[in-house]
Amino acid sequence: MSKSDYLFTSESVSEGHPDKVCDRISDAVVDAYLTADPYARVAVETLVTTNRIVLAGEVRGPDTITKADLEQIARAAVKDIGYDQEGFSWKNAEVSVYVHSQSADIAVGVDAAGNKDEGAGDQGIMFGYACRETEVLMPAPIYYSHAILSSLAEARHSGAEPGLGPDAKSQVTLRYIDGKPVGATSVVVSTQHAENLSQEEVRRIVRPHVEGVLPKGWMCPEEEFYVNPTGRFVIGGPDGDCGLTGRKIIVDTYGGAAPHGGGAFSGKDPTKVDRSAAYAARYLAKNVVAAELAERCTIQLAYAIGVSKPLSVYVDTHGTGTVDEDQLSTALQRLVDLSPRGIREHLGLSRPIYARTAAYGHFGRVPESDGGFSWEKTDLVDALKSAV
Repeated sequence: MSKSDYLFTSESVSEGHPDKVCDRISDAVVDAYLTADPYARVAVETLVTTNRIVLAGEVRGPDTITKADLEQIARAAVKDIGYDQEGFSWKNAEVSVYVHSQSADIAVGVDAAGNKDEGAGDQGIMFGYACRETEVLMPAPIYYSHAILSSLAEARHSGAEPGLGPDAKSQVTLRYIDGKPVGATSVVVSTQHAENLSQEEVRRIVRPHVEGVLPKGWMCPEEEFYVNPTGRFVIGGPDGDCGLTGRKIIVDTYGGAAPHGGGAFSGKDPTKVDRSAAYAARYLAKNVVAAELAERCTIQLAYAIGVSKPLSVYVDTHGTGTVDEDQLSTALQRLVDLSPRGIREHLGLSRPIYARTAAYGHFGRVPESDGGFSWEKTDLVDALKSAV
């Protein structure tokens, strides 16, 4: 029997967190290659530390994108995030680029040839999830954790709160009764700040952003509202901690409320099923819930390197479904081609839409007119209802 009364916690990190700086740079590189060639292949990782940025990985795309271009892409990303500090600045950080051509052995398995369709870029399992806890069909703890940091970032970028720095983290614990969230029991926010701000001043700045995000009456008790618990957060970002691409995969997805296959998203073009199939799984799960066929839905997809068709399509509605799960799986596979090519074409993923995904979650976002966050659309609802 599942537990219905419990506490559940999720965290988020801001665009200025060292790992998220790396995700942003890596995704900006993906966007640059897809702008030049929608069929470019990219797998680029980034490392950042005190005044140093290192790019490494493999690409297959236009030779017109040079190492100097990649350096400028990295600097522009860091500038946009807002880092111009003594220990990490877009102006004078040392940038090293170790990006080479894609492995021919990988290319042979992935590329379409003759009667062979485009294969998956690697083996792996990917999960998608949706539930009715929020309007965007995301788990509430991660949704509110993201929203708090997004609100603080907006205030920082607009100049409304010039004392805030780019690096920040949030953590929200919600109480669930009968399986539904009813309020926060604790909220933690740590944010980089100017040296002249006291802990109490930072607390005063942060409070309205938390209260403005949480539903009315959900604010935690005062003694459980933690702002910069260490008392000081002046040194932050890559100057305070090393960052790497792909280390915040739970922040990127469902905050621990659903399984994760293990693969990271950022720095990868959409032929990599780590990214595209995770988007497809979210798209399918969200449409199942939006179609009122379940209150909660988890979908797993599995692939083998070089093979186009998924090895399995697993649907779990956690006892909340109104139709048989095998029937749902069959219907979803009829409605969407879940090969790497099929996913890419159905969701329009061969576009430069990835830098914007690098912070505040890949899911629960609003679909954009240029194809950004296309996996958040609920355009399968009518067809899915008819199919089952």
